Amino acid sequence: MKKAALFFAALGMIVFLSACSSKPLNMTEVQAADLAQCLKDQGAQMYGAFWCPHCAEQKRVFGDAAAKMLPYFECDPRGENPVTDLCLELKIEKYPTWIFADGTRIQKVLTEDELKEQTGCE
Repeated sequence: MKKAALFFAALGMIVFLSACSSKPLNMTEVQAADLAQCLKDQGAQMYGAFWCPHCAEQKRVFGDAAAKMLPYFECDPRGENPVTDLCLELKIEKYPTWIFADGTRIQKVLTEDELKEQTGCE
C-alpha cells in the first residue's frame, strides 16, 4: 500500500512539473499579476492539489510569478500549507474547484476570459 501511494505521489509530481510554464499563455506578466490580484480582491478562491495536472494547467494561464499570487488553497495534506479541513467542509471533490464571492462553484480549468467574466476583473 505504501509503495502504491509513493508511486502515485511521484507520478503526480512528474505530471505537475512537466505541465509548468514560466510564461502566461495570453497575458503579459503585468496583466497576469493584475488579474491574480483582482481575483483575490473579488473573493475568488481556487482549491486544488499539488499533484493535480489540471491545477498546474490553471496556474500556467498566469505564469509562474502571477500564479504565486492566486488565491489558491491546497487540499492535499501532503502539500504546502494545506487547508484539508476547509476542503472537506466545502466538499471539494474535483480539482481545480473555483468558488466565487457570489457562491458560484465551477469545477474545471477556466480561461482568462471566463475568470474575468465571472468576477468583473479586467
